[in-house]
Amino acid sequence: MRDDAYTLILAAIEAGTYRPGDRLVESELAERFGVSRTPVREALQRLETQQMLVRDGRSLIVASLDHNQLAELYVVRAELEALAGRLAARHATPEEVRVLAQMVADDQKSLNDPETLARTNRRFHRQIHLASHNRYLVQQLDLVHRSMALMARTSLAAEGRSVTALSEHKRIVDAIAAGDGNAADAELRQHISKGWETRLKLEAQADHG
Repeated sequence: MRDDAYTLILAAIEAGTYRPGDRLVESELAERFGVSRTPVREALQRLETQQMLVRDGRSLIVASLDHNQLAELYVVRAELEALAGRLAARHATPEEVRVLAQMVADDQKSLNDPETLARTNRRFHRQIHLASHNRYLVQQLDLVHRSMALMARTSLAAEGRSVTALSEHKRIVDAIAAGDGNAADAELRQHISKGWETRLKLEAQADHG
């Protein structure tokens, strides 16, 4: 039950049901997810320890990331994702490569739906992590992607970003399929860099909006 409550609350944050600054109330969460308050309380404590939640007086709210935290997160993400791509090019099975290619093809149907693309984007990157066949790298990338759930909106919502992101995904898959670790590394670094650049533009627009 503890793990269920934790997973449900974390998934709700990742899905944007609860956004940075939103207050999480133990009784409301218990009712929403159909679990007792004790596992919810323990899940909230765990999320606070992981800095997904912060104190606001006596309440817990979903944490937010400032500009410097975002910049630091993208630096780490670029390094780890590039390593995952390099290892996936070496270790991915033919079945894993086909799954990645199918994900890219399926995402073409969601080009005008940034929220759906954000979910499938997480699944795509997770599949690359698993294809690296390195459990310790997967664990570290899980931490990074959990923190990324604290971003208020997806960069895929920016005009034109969904189309370019999918073309970048295709190049990543092509490099992994070819067993070219250097190319997979470079394509993932470029992909993460473009995502960060897009987010910076969104931030600038919001500041002047």
